[in-house]
Amino acid sequence: MFIQTEATPNPATLKFLPGQVVMDAGTADFRDADTAAGKSPLAAKLFAVNGVTGVFFGYDFVTVTKEDALDWAHLKPAILAAIMEHFMAGQPVMAAGNSGDFDDLPQEEFFDEGDESIVETIKELLETRVRPAVAQDGGDITFRGYKEGTVFLHMKGACAGCPSSTATLKHGIQNLLHHFIPEVQQVEPV
Repeated sequence: MFIQTEATPNPATLKFLPGQVVMDAGTADFRDADTAAGKSPLAAKLFAVNGVTGVFFGYDFVTVTKEDALDWAHLKPAILAAIMEHFMAGQPVMAAGNSGDFDDLPQEEFFDEGDESIVETIKELLETRVRPAVAQDGGDITFRGYKEGTVFLHMKGACAGCPSSTATLKHGIQNLLHHFIPEVQQVEPV
């Protein structure tokens, strides 16, 4: 088994591509070992590597976030070994009863009834234009809400805590949404 790695815009996060499907539906974002325990055997193995602070699963990739003070040269071999061992053993990524779209925030969306058509267009643009680009960088963005011209988004994986995430939100996503939906005035993270 050959696992490729790719840098992400977040220097504290690397993207690992095991050459097979990781999550066939949804995503999973783990910000600490306690959240991963009992939910994902693979995430639990990765958190056992000293210095790992975050694990994110996408369709065909795993992103791992490390402590800033540690060097990838020391962490990468242990992370690669954990991922390879897991997939070679044929173990599931998620424990029984746990599926995709797992993260530590409630999934409830908020918006006014009169804004349903705007929200539908926002979601379509996120799904077709934003999420594929963000997934290439090892992350994900999900819609959380819309109120009075402000779109609220949740950044996951490599995007969470990325130094360029504010620029991505403000200049990239905000400009795109405003171009297609003039009612959108700003984009904020949750």
